[in-house]
Amino acid sequence: MFHGTIIEELTNHREWSHYNENIIEDQKDFVFVKFSGLHLKSMENLQSCISLRVCIFSNNFITDIRPLQSCIKLIKLDLHGNQIKSLPGTKFWSGLKNLKLLYLHDNGFAKLKNVCMLSACPSLIALTMFDCPVSLKKGYRHVLVNSIWTLKALDHHVISDEEIIQNWHLPERFKTCNHRLLFNFCSALKKGSTYEDEIDNIKHIISKVNEILAHNSPVLIIQRWTRGFLVRKKVSHLFLYKKREKSISECEKRWIYKHKGFDDKLFKELFFQPGTNITEKFARWKYGKKKLWVNFH
Repeated sequence: MFHGTIIEELTNHREWSHYNENIIEDQKDFVFVKFSGLHLKSMENLQSCISLRVCIFSNNFITDIRPLQSCIKLIKLDLHGNQIKSLPGTKFWSGLKNLKLLYLHDNGFAKLKNVCMLSACPSLIALTMFDCPVSLKKGYRHVLVNSIWTLKALDHHVISDEEIIQNWHLPERFKTCNHRLLFNFCSALKKGSTYEDEIDNIKHIISKVNEILAHNSPVLIIQRWTRGFLVRKKVSHLFLYKKREKSISECEKRWIYKHKGFDDKLFKELFFQPGTNITEKFARWKYGKKKLWVNFH
């Protein structure tokens, strides 16, 4: 690289312009940038890094992150330990469609309304804002959790169902900031980590967050059991017919099939159609079974 003072004669030289063009072309292919603790004040040199996926600019003196607007392929952005006091608008964040991990702790954010701009980020999974003035505000966690709908982890804890569903009081193991939901997803990697190391770490973090939710979210647990029940119910008659094929008469088979049809129809109407009158459906289902029984005998 060129060092020293760039004078006008040098910048007008043909070789300098050729060198500068090559640098810009090379930057387009950058996928990983790590400049930590280097007292940097600007990110303008990243404007041409359109392929950038992992950006680590921690522990510097950055105040403006708008130059990252062209880095639309970002997956992880680490800006902790800087002097950022405000975030760009929703247009900036809506352009970062692949951004999943965002580390903003230890900065100067003070306005909760400004931080809510992150709600425009369509794929954000994990966010850190601790050690910022805004994290001391009343209702800080509640507002962020219910503003950024895609968010699964905030600061040191995975988000609980109790934080999302209003007035739902859960047992101790499912409560907000329970030790089961504790997960430090912003731990620093070893010095000299490569792009592959960073990608593996991102995959590990996302997988771990999903695993914690799968075991500590009542909503997900109920959904999993319901899906399992419906699938087993859907295929159970196939095994039943195969096992008892020789002992069941043709007439009984037709009756069981009709009986099953009423069950399936009832479950579809109850689970998949909003505003169902449950009492009325059960009454009709019971009447249908009785009618079938009379016809059969």
